[in-house]
Amino acid sequence: MSDQDAANMSSLDKAAVLLMSLGESDAAQVLKHMGPKEVQRIGQAMAQLANIQRHQVETVLDEFLILVGDQTGLGLGADGYIRNMLKEALGEEKAGSLVDRILLGGNTTGLDTLKWMESRAVADVIRYEHPQIQAIVISYLDPDQAADILSNFDERVRLDIVLRVASLETVQPAALQELNNILERQFSGNNSTKSTSIGGIRTAANIMNFIDSSVEAELMESIRDVDEDLASGIQDLMFVFDNLLEVDDRGIQAILREVESETLILALKGADPDMQEKVYKNMSSRAADMLKDDLEAKGPVRVSEVEVSQKEILAIARRLADNGEIVLGGGGEQMV
Repeated sequence: MSDQDAANMSSLDKAAVLLMSLGESDAAQVLKHMGPKEVQRIGQAMAQLANIQRHQVETVLDEFLILVGDQTGLGLGADGYIRNMLKEALGEEKAGSLVDRILLGGNTTGLDTLKWMESRAVADVIRYEHPQIQAIVISYLDPDQAADILSNFDERVRLDIVLRVASLETVQPAALQELNNILERQFSGNNSTKSTSIGGIRTAANIMNFIDSSVEAELMESIRDVDEDLASGIQDLMFVFDNLLEVDDRGIQAILREVESETLILALKGADPDMQEKVYKNMSSRAADMLKDDLEAKGPVRVSEVEVSQKEILAIARRLADNGEIVLGGGGEQMV
């Protein structure tokens, strides 16, 4: 990697270099202000770092100091992280110490603890609970994690949980607190939660967005057999790859800055011509020509690979939308 390469690194890679250059204690103080998804992405980036030279680290640090000098704060947000990503990035011993520091400094509730666990482990925790408890837990978690958890249940249980999620609106504080207390005793947490609005058709639709496409089609058909209106409501709220056509050019450009080249190529292999043109017009002429060449040179790919890549891009779009950086669903809303 040259000096020019260092200057052109993605923001994620720069964050990984910065954290790897910090001491363990300082890194822990930064990570504890991040959510599970952010730490997962940074952990993956750290795991992929190789042959970073001293002058390249200095380039990243110089840029960071300039950026911080122009701001009054870093705008750090929610707590939490993904244990396995840190272990992959830093190794078992170093990650273990870092995990301990973050946990001791966090303000974790029993329900929040589930966000740090592997999906299979969460499924095992709730497997023998009442279906309504399962639905509450699934509704509380982020949609992508919830979708992974559902994949660990059989078709009948998945259907039951999604139907219950869609019908949820509010949960009595006492009931939610009791569930939280049970989980806190199991995971040694000690704080309460105030969340009472949970679930609903939109939550169900968000979860469906992350479910594997083959399972999604089967599950949607089962929901339709039970309640056709509910299935239609969920379908209307689901955001699929073709919906990116409704995103304005500024939003598409923001998404493209976050997408790896190979992911974009695979996603566009299965996209209609209008979607491909939407992407081309939001790139430089040279970049668009290179992408077209790559698409033509790419041989046949499995539909499952295309679907995975499209879902990855959709996840980026939702994250940017959640952060207020783009607007999904058209350009009617102005950004300031």
